[in-house]
Amino acid sequence: MLIAHKITLDPNNVQVTYFARTCGVARFAYNWALAEWQRQYEAHKADASLPKPSQMALRRQLNRIKGEQFPWMLDVTKNAPQMAIIQLGAAFKNFFAGRAKYPKFRKKGLHDRFSLTNDQFSVDASRIRIPNLGWVRMRESLRFTGKIMSATVSRVADRWFVSITVDTPNDLPLPNAENQGAVGVDLGVSALATLSTGEVVAGPKAHKALLSRMQRLSRGLSRKVKGSENRKKAKAKLARLHARISNIRKDALHQLTTDLTRRFHTIGIEDLNVRGMVKNRHLSRAVSDMGFFEFRRQLEYKAAQRGGMIVVADRWYPSSKTCSGCDHKLGVLPLSARGWTCPACGFVHDRDVNAAINLRNLAVSSTVSACGEEGSGLGRKPKAKPASVKQESSSKATCG
Repeated sequence: MLIAHKITLDPNNVQVTYFARTCGVARFAYNWALAEWQRQYEAHKADASLPKPSQMALRRQLNRIKGEQFPWMLDVTKNAPQMAIIQLGAAFKNFFAGRAKYPKFRKKGLHDRFSLTNDQFSVDASRIRIPNLGWVRMRESLRFTGKIMSATVSRVADRWFVSITVDTPNDLPLPNAENQGAVGVDLGVSALATLSTGEVVAGPKAHKALLSRMQRLSRGLSRKVKGSENRKKAKAKLARLHARISNIRKDALHQLTTDLTRRFHTIGIEDLNVRGMVKNRHLSRAVSDMGFFEFRRQLEYKAAQRGGMIVVADRWYPSSKTCSGCDHKLGVLPLSARGWTCPACGFVHDRDVNAAINLRNLAVSSTVSACGEEGSGLGRKPKAKPASVKQESSSKATCG
């Protein structure tokens, strides 16, 4: 299993200068390769005898000309431009496979990073050795054991980080979940998550809490003269605030997802249409402040590390409108209605708790169906009968 550990670096002024220069070389190589890729592709369309562009050919081409045309690239590690072009090749591969959009040019200040292969650096306790630079202090030691695959040095605001990818020897680097049964998790805006156990987790809403300060700093930045030192200081101050908001949101999500995967083996969630939700101008800021996509991403990889299972309900599954007691389904349930009474059984439901219970029931029924034969789950019926041992989730489960 490949696991990445992101660690804060503690560089001195000379090392910070080297990092910034190396990021510039990597960004230049990526943009040069993208422009050259587009040029060669257009030439191939006009003349089919010309070869199609590839990341390997572009790497060889850059190696031939950088000594004469770009001699300043030799001042940093050779891995920086080479890995940037390899990443461009991966970006085009994802684009042609339909997994990503067309690659865009990198911008200074937004994509400040460079990557290293495992033969170009070494890690010793709380420090890392960078080519042409030497040892750089890290705030903590590498947390995982195994074969080190690669490292990426990046900048967020005015802080530098290194993300070290490790191939761990076993598939479960963390202890198994406590298996307190299955749980359903209903994500929301007023509260980050409501569990089927009745627990309610309020989100930090960092963006909302610091919005006035962000607006003040943004106005101050817009009034500074472009290119001045005061504008650089104001830009750095605003970037630090954005990083703080992001860190507060990620910390809350890490605490929640770690707690869920540690306690429960089977977790049911919804396949939310986040892209469509943020198009609603009344909800877009609140939805973005919660970080639904990041929640699902963390939940999936942490469950895999503990041998758990994530069951994702269909996007159109009526978790809020279905009575968790008698399965009666309402025709219409407005978003403003936070509670409702079932007309069939008379049970009074809290909207979010009811949805979480339905997600838990769906997760349990899906687990039984996947471990045995096709059962009567609450979600949509599959077009084809699934195999008895196939798991329709993000990780493996053991069938008894």
